[in-house]
Amino acid sequence: MVLGDTPPRDENGPMDFATLALDRGASPVLYRQLSDQLADAIGRGELAAGDRLPSERDLAMALGVSRTTAVNAYRELEARGLIRGYVGRGTFVCAASSSEPAGAPFAWRGKLAVGAQRTLDPTLRSIVRAASDPAVISFAAGIPALECFPTEAFREITDRVLRRGARTAVGLAPTEGQPALRRAIASRASIRPEQVLIVAGAQQGLDLVARCLLDPGDAVVIDRPGYLGAIQAFRAAGAHLVGWDAGQGDLDELEDLLLRYRPKLLYTTTTFQNPTGRTWPLPLRRDLLELTARYRLPVVEDEPYRDLSFGAAPPPSLFALDGGRSVIHVGTFSKTLAGGLRLGWVTANEAIVDQLALVKLRDDVSTASLTQLVIADLLTSGRFDRHLAELRAEHSRRHQTMLAALRRHVPTGALNCRPVNGGLYLWCRLHAGLDARDLFQTAAAAGVAYVAGDHFYPDGAGANELRLCFSSVPAPRIEEGVRRLGSLIGGHRHQATHLNGAQPLV
Repeated sequence: MVLGDTPPRDENGPMDFATLALDRGASPVLYRQLSDQLADAIGRGELAAGDRLPSERDLAMALGVSRTTAVNAYRELEARGLIRGYVGRGTFVCAASSSEPAGAPFAWRGKLAVGAQRTLDPTLRSIVRAASDPAVISFAAGIPALECFPTEAFREITDRVLRRGARTAVGLAPTEGQPALRRAIASRASIRPEQVLIVAGAQQGLDLVARCLLDPGDAVVIDRPGYLGAIQAFRAAGAHLVGWDAGQGDLDELEDLLLRYRPKLLYTTTTFQNPTGRTWPLPLRRDLLELTARYRLPVVEDEPYRDLSFGAAPPPSLFALDGGRSVIHVGTFSKTLAGGLRLGWVTANEAIVDQLALVKLRDDVSTASLTQLVIADLLTSGRFDRHLAELRAEHSRRHQTMLAALRRHVPTGALNCRPVNGGLYLWCRLHAGLDARDLFQTAAAAGVAYVAGDHFYPDGAGANELRLCFSSVPAPRIEEGVRRLGSLIGGHRHQATHLNGAQPLV
């Protein structure tokens, strides 16, 4: 919640402020008495986070005190982190006094910047936490089959890189990235190294794009459903998110959105999309580029799963088709090697790469040199491509294992999902009447994690949808996790109606 977005409970506010009792002959002074009594009301819950307080003038009139007393009381409460004033909107409760740390003179939550308040959604942190808990069978985090990680090759190359030049390997790299890795990525994309920026994972790339291109209030057209990390990055920049169902590929609808909102940029995942797994056909890619060129609209193409096809290679990326003129392409090694490496890249026109590097410099002077040099060697030696072949085969097996387990263990008609041709995810729809968030709480208690569908929508839709990552755990744990999940879905079936009319699991 952005503080202040919650309206008052009634016209006169959530409590009768005239009932506050001030002793005009006592110490401390009136404003301190008033601030203490309001703080007590916040602590008791009579005033909750998001409640709007009266203006200083109205509060002064209600209590028969000077406006200066009301102003000073509000200033004291704001200093304690309990309320916050917004020009043109009013003054709102932003934290409970009980949230103040022991011995601290204020509530830290109330000190948070407005921009930080836009990004308090803990979903990504919860996903990472579940993935690192061995007691949880996590279908939540988008993790490749780590059992396939080329450990011996990585160790061998690391030793060689350190022997060859330890000073370079552990020293600061250029902000744009180690030249060897920039050259290796550029060679695979048939572009110039100057068009490559190395980043600490694709999430940092999206954050840099948002901070570099967006001002508060700018519109961004985004996949609906789409990647929740992108939703958070653009919201943190203060953007207005406009959802487009890219899976339908209706460019007339998209053009209508462009005319109506005049967006600053369009964000999409074209290949094995997160969360749906769909891939755009070549004609749609070309038509979209023609449309965005006509409106002079930059496109951010997020392609972390491009190398994870089970069969034929996907169509050329928007970036390749566009020649790098108006498309910013984001990639990562998190989905093909391991997320813990925290290494990705952005490819774009040299002018925007230069600007992104300047933004990156503010919070990340240099991405880890050693990891960059090791992966550059993996790419140029051919070992990365051999690893990809093994990884794709294992992901395909796990994909089939999960589909088979869902057919065995989930009650007929309670869940609908379709096979994919690559990537990491199955996008599933529960039968109407079953809520993915309600089910999530029960599943978490049973040691199973997934991501509820509403996190992937900028407008909060998707209540009966969920995403399952099939690549993250070995086949026996997939079977056990789906068995638990199927049992829980069966236990929730009484909430659904007319279940016999549902489509079967495909």
